[in-house]
Amino acid sequence: MRLTALALLLVLPTLRADEGMWTFDNLPTKKIQAKHGWAPDQAWLDHVRLSAVRFPGGSGSFVSKDGLVLTNHHVGHHWIQTVSDAQHDYVKHGFVAGTREQEVKVPGLALFTLLEMENVSEQVEKAVPAGADEQASAKAKAAALAALVKEQTAKTGLDCQPVSLYQGGQTWIYRYKKHSDVRLVMAPEYGVAAFGKDWDNFSWPRHDLDFSLFRVYENGKPYAPAHHLAWTSKGIGYGDLTFTVGHPGRTSRLETVAQMEAKRDVTNPLALRGLDRMRASLRAYAVQGEEQARVVSDQLMGVENAYKVVTGETDGLRDKVAMSRVAAAEQDLRAKVDADPKLKASAGQSWAKVEEAVAQQKAGAAEASLLGAMRSEILGGAIALHRHATELQKPAEQRGPQYQDEKALAGLKARLVRIDPANAGQEPFVLQGIMASAQQELGAGHPMTQVLLGGKSPEAAAKALLAGSKISDPTLRKVLVEGDPKAILEHTDPALVLARQLAPKLDELQKKQQGLQSVISEHLTRIAKARFAVYGTSTYPDATFTLRLSYGAVETYPLAGTLAQPFTTFAGLYDRAAAWGPKAEEGSWALPPRWLERRDKLNLFTPYNFITTNDIIGGNSGSPVVDKRGELVGLAFDGNIESNAGRYYFDARVNRCLSVDARAILEALDKVFDAKHLVAELTGK
Repeated sequence: MRLTALALLLVLPTLRADEGMWTFDNLPTKKIQAKHGWAPDQAWLDHVRLSAVRFPGGSGSFVSKDGLVLTNHHVGHHWIQTVSDAQHDYVKHGFVAGTREQEVKVPGLALFTLLEMENVSEQVEKAVPAGADEQASAKAKAAALAALVKEQTAKTGLDCQPVSLYQGGQTWIYRYKKHSDVRLVMAPEYGVAAFGKDWDNFSWPRHDLDFSLFRVYENGKPYAPAHHLAWTSKGIGYGDLTFTVGHPGRTSRLETVAQMEAKRDVTNPLALRGLDRMRASLRAYAVQGEEQARVVSDQLMGVENAYKVVTGETDGLRDKVAMSRVAAAEQDLRAKVDADPKLKASAGQSWAKVEEAVAQQKAGAAEASLLGAMRSEILGGAIALHRHATELQKPAEQRGPQYQDEKALAGLKARLVRIDPANAGQEPFVLQGIMASAQQELGAGHPMTQVLLGGKSPEAAAKALLAGSKISDPTLRKVLVEGDPKAILEHTDPALVLARQLAPKLDELQKKQQGLQSVISEHLTRIAKARFAVYGTSTYPDATFTLRLSYGAVETYPLAGTLAQPFTTFAGLYDRAAAWGPKAEEGSWALPPRWLERRDKLNLFTPYNFITTNDIIGGNSGSPVVDKRGELVGLAFDGNIESNAGRYYFDARVNRCLSVDARAILEALDKVFDAKHLVAELTGK
């Protein structure tokens, strides 16, 4: 009997598989009802949608009538760092505003709430001239969509953004309310928010209090949202139905097998080498001192996270069993397309066309990697200035869109002049990384490597450029931007001289890559339309950093020869710290001082983190986890290591969403941070 019960438990997640990041217009309510005995109605969906907010790179939600917003600490990390300084390190030591007056305005942070959605696919398709090739078709669609966005923005006063779903099979316009006055209210210490840091990242069991609180203001007063999520009154239990409401960044589940294999064999290994060089340069800068470590903590966290993500994705693409299922699904669709004369005429050759374009992308992947590598203040800034001057040399009607609009041009000029002083100390490491990338990926004999290095080592070439260039001087930049563009094109600054040699090569490379991508996009659209014709809306689109809803339940999974525990507790947090003893600091398991001082005040058996079968990916960080009452029961902050393959496929047996338990947040606010005023606001008591 014991073996039978265990076997049943092991397959339970598969039997209850709840795959999908569903758009709010196409939630499979009948399927949810059949599996879980309950499904949300339109009022429930509208409520959670209007309670959700989008952060830069993440998600969040309104959790009080006075505009309080909950998200992850790691989503807020950059903004917490932005309002910190050497004397007030809110990342390291945490922050609690005791009053509204103490809440800290965060410059540059804007949040978005999705108010309306409109399918404009037909209007966009009608703009394509008969007989247009792939590139002409893509250009016509882009122009039509841009015109619709401009028209709707003027008409509604909302922030209207184009959304492509099903690889171009559907085109929507999402209309958002933009919140530009956002203030920091509370953040725990980084050491407890990211307990275990990179060692524990993507692992389970986990003990991360990964949350932060902000507040939206409007006209100088706390914003009163029409909807906000009520805090759970009872918590969540094993087997309970859960929903995540957030903005998954990107999945590639509808890509072709040829695209996935190219990432497995070429693109991802190239990206991993680049990330490894990047984190090495950040670590080299961070070890110079405590302030340097503070300045790059957000960047280093992001790079280390990305390295683990891409590693997990690549491992997933090497999983022969899983990829055989992906290939079988593609063959099934191709067979159905070939069996239908109309579909075959439209998409029958599309897989081959994509494969041809992907083969060319693979051949130029190493060179293309340099397009995203020019991120230094000196070299990247010089290339941007060169492109600006080149564009201004053209007749007005031939210039790019940014140069046709006065407001956009003013913004571009402001960005060209702006210098971030925090980046100055990192510049030697960044430049050396660019030089090393060219040498290692292209080889010493490649023309672009020869231009960059000039026969020197990466370190010597970076030092020479740093010593000779004055392009990081904001006064010089302002003079160049506001003056005659010929002065930029004829300037003898070594960075601008280098930019004149590099920019044409980079621009030619970019144009080639864009042409290949146009071919791929056109044929993926044809495949997407064929998929629609065959399967209808029974499938969900790939993630596009737009609002989605996933459903699942609190479930275990097989882990290291046993079953994963569904919850962790405060007791587990203290046990993990204590078990490392003197080595805790080295491994990032040392608790901040006040957590040791307040331990006896806590109910150590309060649930801390939990796992569910919800289908999530990067961008879902900060997503509220809600129950069928629409109450907030948790906060999604990560996936387990097995879930990294989720970019390409969902494995219901082991993919798990990791969340902070809502009960843990209240317990910590009350007994560790003495923030009873926030507990009262969150609970409405």
